[in-house]
Amino acid sequence: MASRLPADAPVLAGFTYVRPLGAGGFADVFLYEQDMPRRPVAVKVLLDKLEDEGLRHLFAAEADAMARLSAHPSILTIYHAGVSPDGRPYIVMEYCPSSYASRYRREAIPVAEALHTGVKIACALESAHREGLLHRDIKPSNLLITAYDSPVLSDFGIAASRAHHDEYEVIAMSVPWSPPEMIDGRTPGTIATEVWGLGATIYSLLAGRSPFENPGGSANSREQLKVRIRRAAYAPIGRDDLPPGVEDVLRRALSREPGDRQTSAADFAHALQLVQYEAGMPVTPLELVDASPAPSTPRSAPNAAALRRTHVPHSSSRRARTAPVRRMPSDDLDAPQRAGRIPLWAWPVGGLAVAAVGVVAAVLVAVGN
Repeated sequence: MASRLPADAPVLAGFTYVRPLGAGGFADVFLYEQDMPRRPVAVKVLLDKLEDEGLRHLFAAEADAMARLSAHPSILTIYHAGVSPDGRPYIVMEYCPSSYASRYRREAIPVAEALHTGVKIACALESAHREGLLHRDIKPSNLLITAYDSPVLSDFGIAASRAHHDEYEVIAMSVPWSPPEMIDGRTPGTIATEVWGLGATIYSLLAGRSPFENPGGSANSREQLKVRIRRAAYAPIGRDDLPPGVEDVLRRALSREPGDRQTSAADFAHALQLVQYEAGMPVTPLELVDASPAPSTPRSAPNAAALRRTHVPHSSSRRARTAPVRRMPSDDLDAPQRAGRIPLWAWPVGGLAVAAVGVVAAVLVAVGN
């Protein structure tokens, strides 16, 4: 359940308010009906007016980041951004009827679906990385499902960009899916931390729990999770229906040392493709403008060159779909932490320089946990 009730929905020209979808720490999400063209949309509205110039910049940076990426088939679409008559900034997005927020805890996700989702979300992240953006909050609740049952990545609200160099930033962290170096405050995010988040998320879909969560439900406080994440001792999922290679891919992604993980999201996607191929499953195409590099391809892998091919050209249009809603997770394991403002010079980033950060850590999805 949300920790508070949503604020009053603003009156927006061209949109008819329907109902609240969720409440978070910094924003609410409402369902509206757009008048023209007529369609349901999710509208994220900040709680307060942005009177501070720096906050206005951060809000604009989030909207810009989402707009730059939303043409990708596996990233949510942003339609519009503006300021309501009462001074609250808002973003109009696709409306997705569901997500993996709680589904992975309620039911066993089929292996083929989890691997398919892993490839598509990895390609979404790879595309963001090539644009110079890090997501920094990859977890099941940020994988939304369209009306056409296609997974999309949401919530770039705390994305970091190497294109800007702000003096301060706000860090949000969802502990169960965060790597040791973020738990210890050694970095606000790198490509290696994104690979960890990918691995932890796909692990969760297959296992019904986060990677370092005790299955019995005990000893799973935030601090207890942090202790186990720092050790990063991989616990096998143990499902009888897992094809060979799945555990190896996830074990590598969840390596304690960043340098031992897959070198990129594309590398992770390709590793899952090889598992699909060798298990006789349909191979999920790479949704990348340029599929190179495709690192770590075993020379002996059958049809390895074909698996590297790009299947989605830059100019391809997205299939029509309704869109996502963000959510503030309701249980302790999903709830993100918000650290204080931290000077950029204090971070040994070592990869992408950290930049503009969105103002919202997460927002409750309509279906909730």
